[in-house]
Amino acid sequence: MKRGLVIGKFLPIHAGHLALIDFAASQCDELIVSMSYTLADPIDWQLRFEWLKELIKNKPNVKAEISLDDFDNESLPLSERIQRWAAFIKRRFPPVDCIFSSEEYGEPFARELGIGHKLFDLSRTNFPVSGTLVRKNPFKYWNFIPAVVRPYFVKKICFYGPESTGKSTMAKHMANMFETEYVPEVAREFITTNEFSVEDIIRIGNAQTQRVFEKVKTANKILCCDTDLITTQIYSKIYLNEVPQILYHLEKQITYDHYFLFEIDVPWVEDGLRDLGSKRQEMFNLFKSALEIRNIPYQTIKGSWEEREALVKQRIEQLLNQS
Repeated sequence: MKRGLVIGKFLPIHAGHLALIDFAASQCDELIVSMSYTLADPIDWQLRFEWLKELIKNKPNVKAEISLDDFDNESLPLSERIQRWAAFIKRRFPPVDCIFSSEEYGEPFARELGIGHKLFDLSRTNFPVSGTLVRKNPFKYWNFIPAVVRPYFVKKICFYGPESTGKSTMAKHMANMFETEYVPEVAREFITTNEFSVEDIIRIGNAQTQRVFEKVKTANKILCCDTDLITTQIYSKIYLNEVPQILYHLEKQITYDHYFLFEIDVPWVEDGLRDLGSKRQEMFNLFKSALEIRNIPYQTIKGSWEEREALVKQRIEQLLNQS
């Protein structure tokens, strides 16, 4: 039986890694894919290992392994580092017949182990990508990022503020413009009047959170979210005079990359649920204060529809072009 080995940090795993794994698996009876990690890695090791396992789950001869990298020392010359790697591999795994890599260190590493080496796409001709490049500019390399990994890099944008300020319309509009997903204010799917209970607001909070988790899986680089759990808390306090503790817990489960705070300089429109038209300035101040006490940066959106659209569009484009 021929046993092969692929090693990497998979920070994150991308199309080049997957092609290397397929190349190696096609030439082995058994392939070990070993992911090393440290606690200081820029992407959580548990999440990376879940990605790896998910992406190889339909490859019966491929086995994912994980190891704490407490044996390497980047300050040493490569030759000494390779000796450390080889000693670790001999301790950690059963005998391996061949190393598969896309790196120049692959050949001397294999020699140190006394086994074969097969090189794959060293020049990155077929897969001009690396984990470093993906982390630096994920949207530039979006097509090289597996679907299971993409949600990690999606920018979540919150359209935020008091009622009747155009948030929903703008969020839907931007989702269509940038060909991505939209998360609605799910409270409107649960209630038809402002007579609701603590149990209702908890269901709304859970549903709003879960909808974000669902939509981020299929979002295209950005996710346009109409409201957040801070908003749910505000309305819970206003209508119920209390905020269930779970709403604060749910708030912490999602971090938004950008907040658009919508001003009240547009006409108030009745829609059956809105009933705070006489308190618009008070509500705006409440929403604004809720961000400021949390030290959450925000961008105020005001003016005509065209002015608002231009501000939002410009900022989203900046987020997409950030490296």
